[in-house]
Amino acid sequence: MSTWTNWAGLATAHPTAESRPHDADEVVAAVRDARERGLRVKMHGTGHSFTDIAVTDGVMLHPDSLRGITAVDRGAGTVTVLAGTPLHVVNEALVRLGLSLHNMGDVQEQTVAGAVSTGTHGTGGKKASLSHQVRALELVDGTGRLRTLSAESDPALLEVARIGLGALGVLTSVTLEVEELYTLDAHEWPVRWEEAVEGFEELATAHDHFEVYWWPHTDRCLAKADDRTTEDPAPLSRAREWWDDRFLSNTVFGAAQRLGNLRPGLVRPLNRLSARALGERRYRDVPHRVFTSPRSVRFREMEYAVPREAGMTALAEVRRVLDRSDLRVGFPVEVRHAPGDDVPLSAAYGRDTVYLAFHVNAATDHTAYFRAAEEVALAHDGRPHWGKLHTRTADDLAPAYPRWDDVLAAREALDPDRVFGNAYLTRVLGP
Repeated sequence: MSTWTNWAGLATAHPTAESRPHDADEVVAAVRDARERGLRVKMHGTGHSFTDIAVTDGVMLHPDSLRGITAVDRGAGTVTVLAGTPLHVVNEALVRLGLSLHNMGDVQEQTVAGAVSTGTHGTGGKKASLSHQVRALELVDGTGRLRTLSAESDPALLEVARIGLGALGVLTSVTLEVEELYTLDAHEWPVRWEEAVEGFEELATAHDHFEVYWWPHTDRCLAKADDRTTEDPAPLSRAREWWDDRFLSNTVFGAAQRLGNLRPGLVRPLNRLSARALGERRYRDVPHRVFTSPRSVRFREMEYAVPREAGMTALAEVRRVLDRSDLRVGFPVEVRHAPGDDVPLSAAYGRDTVYLAFHVNAATDHTAYFRAAEEVALAHDGRPHWGKLHTRTADDLAPAYPRWDDVLAAREALDPDRVFGNAYLTRVLGP
């Protein structure tokens, strides 16, 4: 059997058996066969989760053949997508159909199933997470039964399964809300720390989508505001896009990371240079070409969601922690926001939220920095992003989610024998 490793190189699996199902029936057969053999089952995505959420020592299902849009319902405003379809494939296909998702994250290499199951999200809008845009799911449960969960057939289970962590079943298809294709007026500009922190609430309210990147050890930030429009695209030139998004943001930034690893004393001046390198720019394009960015520099990430009113306070506290420490952090902190939603395991469940995302490059030990930032987030009732690093366990997670018991009940109903279990799920949900 082969060895599977996630994108960040932090999780490795040595499965007993592997399968590449082409349809839901083959997933059913694989799950039933695994049950008979006493093996556990996992379908991985592209491995972009930083945790060991997709690891199994049993049967590993590869999603490569579960790709494509299978249905478009313009009247209902939905598309149905096979669960292994990468988001960039979905986005490109939707543009050809004159459609778009309402919101999305800034990375589009994940599979639909992986992004939905871990609560992947963007910033702003009426619905920030992909999970909040789910209308129906098809999955194979722990008994090997193919189920369709919708508002009509099984609303209670659908609510939980929109972020199911892979604990409820193997997703085979997802029905997502879509809307008519629109464009985004994108404006990016450098701002000082004080302007970003003091003006965050006003800017987040004034724009359809808004986020800020802060470079640790500096007073410099980059603000990004995107506003919906019906005007035709006016994209960046190929030369400007290559220079900004490929050369500066990846090639040069990657070299700075390697240099900082060799000479930690250079991290602070390198941050100042990096923050100054990206200037103001404006352009207009279809959503996925604005929301998403190419990422060739590998990194490790932890992200916490805190109540919106506590967001800037928590960010300022993290800065004070860094200022008092000998830590050298070469990656910017990403600050986004989301409206409250009704997905039980969503980090934004029941409250407007600010997301604080902390990164280091993949060759850097993240533990001290992430532990310090996590302590700040916990002091503000923070909830972790399920696909990113954190140290939480079921005992202390349960009080943070008002519908925790509903989640456990759904798991018991769909996978009573823990066919989909692994060490991560035992840690965060219990045995």
